[in-house]
Amino acid sequence: MAAHSRPQGDKMSDMNGKVALITGSARGQGLAMARLFAKKGAAVVLCDVLEEEGGAAVEALSTDGFEARFFIHDVSSETSWRGLMEDIIAWKGRLDILVNNAGIVKRKNIATYALVDWQDVLNVNLTGAFLGIQAAARLMQAAGGGAIVNIGSNSAFAGHPDVAYAVSKWGMRGLTRSAAMEFASSGIRVNCVCPGVVVTDINRDAPHLQGLLNLTPLGRAAEPSEVASVVCFLASDDAAMVTGEEILVDGGFTNGGAYWRTGMDAGFYGAR
Repeated sequence: MAAHSRPQGDKMSDMNGKVALITGSARGQGLAMARLFAKKGAAVVLCDVLEEEGGAAVEALSTDGFEARFFIHDVSSETSWRGLMEDIIAWKGRLDILVNNAGIVKRKNIATYALVDWQDVLNVNLTGAFLGIQAAARLMQAAGGGAIVNIGSNSAFAGHPDVAYAVSKWGMRGLTRSAAMEFASSGIRVNCVCPGVVVTDINRDAPHLQGLLNLTPLGRAAEPSEVASVVCFLASDDAAMVTGEEILVDGGFTNGGAYWRTGMDAGFYGAR
């Protein structure tokens, strides 16, 4: 088995020469990641089904002097993934980083879930990530290595009212660990970032949002840029010995949000 040595020096702030692909990046959390990777010097590929927003995002990045391209892409389609890889090779000739960020939620429980909705959520959130890893790994193997970061959720550590969403994010953990082992000898690292509450267009009007914030020990939602920073670290050479890991970015919610809230209400922890 070949050993893959760690590059010397602090590399997190230097992604010059690297090509990063971020799915679901026309807006919200994905766009925040794209902006940070571009600032770090990467050539960024944005892709989404939202053509107008994606085009505007790339135009803004280009105006700011960053190197970026947008491609319409359906993560649930194997054909779309093949075409996207061809587009990336035609543009840059390589792929170093993949962030599987695309995701949807239906907010339905088991009793009300139609099969088509169940399949939609799993096709985008989980099958999309599987197809992305499968497609990107071939390019990364040819380049001698790379980094893949899957975007999970702290819903992957408990039950969740949207059963398909919960299943897709629990599945992301298994996919991450399996892929990390399979591609380790190729120099490809695979990790998973699991955010808690991040207020974006996908959940801005969610009826349970305030309740979740009330159970978050740090007392607020994460900013998209804060999630992006963790993703950037895992994609960088500074994380060269990190693979198969899940990192929660949820302000302590999973660590014991219910216990914390109970303790606060009982005066055990004192006033904030």
